[in-house]
Amino acid sequence: MANVSLFLGCVIPNRYPGIEKSTKLCLDKLEVDCIDLEGASCCPAPGVLRSFDKATWLALAGRNIALSEELDRDLLTICNGCYGSLADANYEIKADEQVKKEVNSHLGLIGRNIKGSHDVRHITEFLHKEVGPGKIRDVITRPLELRVAVHYGCHLLKPSKGRVGSSVERPSFFDELVEATGAESVEYPDKMECCGAGGGVRSALPDEALALTGHKLSMIESVGVDCIVNACPFCHMQLDAGQVDLNGRDGTSHNIPVLHYTQLLGLALGFSVEELGIDLNEMKNLEFFKKFV
Repeated sequence: MANVSLFLGCVIPNRYPGIEKSTKLCLDKLEVDCIDLEGASCCPAPGVLRSFDKATWLALAGRNIALSEELDRDLLTICNGCYGSLADANYEIKADEQVKKEVNSHLGLIGRNIKGSHDVRHITEFLHKEVGPGKIRDVITRPLELRVAVHYGCHLLKPSKGRVGSSVERPSFFDELVEATGAESVEYPDKMECCGAGGGVRSALPDEALALTGHKLSMIESVGVDCIVNACPFCHMQLDAGQVDLNGRDGTSHNIPVLHYTQLLGLALGFSVEELGIDLNEMKNLEFFKKFV
């Protein structure tokens, strides 16, 4: 199993520290050799910086990857956006010696160098490939009798070049990880649709973002689930805080618990709602919490 350094990104420390806690609890239980990536910066956000200044994006992303290379570890992300930015940058640097040379011309000014020797991993891809649903099933202590709506998110899968090795339109690896906890992954209409937040839409066009979120929530509610499970704090925020923002608009009333995958896995491993930070969500479904008292 690959040794990894944990890249937290920006949203988790600032909005959802429970995701960091749950990730560390789960990785420890699964005996994954993981340490914090100290000194990391923003990934940086690909939908903004890469669009305006590709060289700066590559240099900043390259610095984060170089920090992990210096530890002789793959870089582990728990956010789709961070994964997308860092995986894309790593792919471009590895694939083109001229790009690597240009990035290192910037990194050399701060005494760093990227070699292209390690990979960028996403928590779902890493757990599926390195641990496997079978081992997860073997170690859980509290099989979950839950109906779950899985939200993959956009940047986990697209663009497909250099990303996780799975079908882009009909992936199954995340569903398999969810079902390893004992839960049922329930199919629903428009499952692969965006949560509404990505590409700066949440900030620039909040009404349009919430319209997308509202549609996705209505599709999930149409099949009847106990919770939504994602693997990205930005999607998590949109689906969680988005429900609060939508409630009261035109008689809307949503109350679906939203969990990061490591929080779902943590429940199956016997940890409490409070230990996993699920109670810190903006959408607080007390009936769901009572299932795990």
